Amino acid sequence: MKLQEKLIQYQQSGRAILAANFYNYETLAGILRAAQAENEPVILQLSESSINYLGLEIAAKLARAGLSQFGVEGWLHLDHGATPELAKRCLDAGFDSVMIDGSEKPFEKNIEMTSQVVEMAKAYSANVEAELGFIAKLGQDHDTDGFTKAEQACEFVEQTGVNALAVAIGSAHGFYKQEPKLDLDRLAEIRQSTPVALVLHGASGIPDEMLKAAIRGGIVKVNLATESKNAFMKELKTILFSSNEIDLRKTFPPAIDAVKTIITKKIRLVSMK
Repeated sequence: MKLQEKLIQYQQSGRAILAANFYNYETLAGILRAAQAENEPVILQLSESSINYLGLEIAAKLARAGLSQFGVEGWLHLDHGATPELAKRCLDAGFDSVMIDGSEKPFEKNIEMTSQVVEMAKAYSANVEAELGFIAKLGQDHDTDGFTKAEQACEFVEQTGVNALAVAIGSAHGFYKQEPKLDLDRLAEIRQSTPVALVLHGASGIPDEMLKAAIRGGIVKVNLATESKNAFMKELKTILFSSNEIDLRKTFPPAIDAVKTIITKKIRLVSMK
C-alpha cells in the first residue's frame, strides 16, 4: 500500500502512524523491534544530515533490509528536505515519501517549491509532505504568530496538491524548555479547512493526553526523533562510564532496547490502543 493511501486509511479510523528518525543500524533496529512487537506499521525517516552521515544508498538499503528482516509494514521518508534536488535524489533511491520544507520561505515561494516536488513525485507515485507555518527548530524561539493559518492551509493544499501537511500549532523540534501546549482550536480550524493528512512535528516531550487529543483532532502522522535519540545515548553513556567493555556487540544492545522501549510507548499512544 502506498503511504498516501495508508494515511487516508488512518485518517478515517482516527488513528496516527508514528514516523521515527533513525541514525544508524542500532536506532533502526530499536524502531523495527518495537513495530514488530506491536504489529503496527511505521514510517522510517532520514534527515539530510543522517543521509550525509550514512550515505544515501546505504541508508535506503539498510531501511529496506530492516523492514524485510523484521517483517514490518513501513515506508521510507525524507524528513525536512531543503531542496527539490535532494527530494529527487531520494526518490531515485527508492524513498516512498519526501518532505520539502519551504516553511521559512515566503508563502508563494513555499507553494512554488512544493508544487515542483509534487509534480516530480507523480512519476514515482510517491507521497509528498510540506510544512506551513513556523515550527521552531533547535535553538529557535516560537510564538503564536508563526502558527499555521487555516485559510492559508486551504490555499496551499489546493495550489500544490500536496498529500500531507505539517502544521505549526505549538510543537517544536528538540526538547522543550517548558511543557508544550498545543493549540487544539487552531488544529480544528485547519482540519475543517482542508482534507489533507495533517502531520505533527516535534512530538518528543508532548504530554500523552495532549498528543491523543491532537490525533482525535486530525493529526495522522506523528514525528519522533529527539526522544529516541536521547534514550539511546543516555543508555550508551551509562554503559560506557560503568564498564571497561570494548565489544560494541555487548555495549549496543541495551541502548537498542532503550530505543525500543520509547518507540513501543509512542506506537501504542499514536495508534490509540
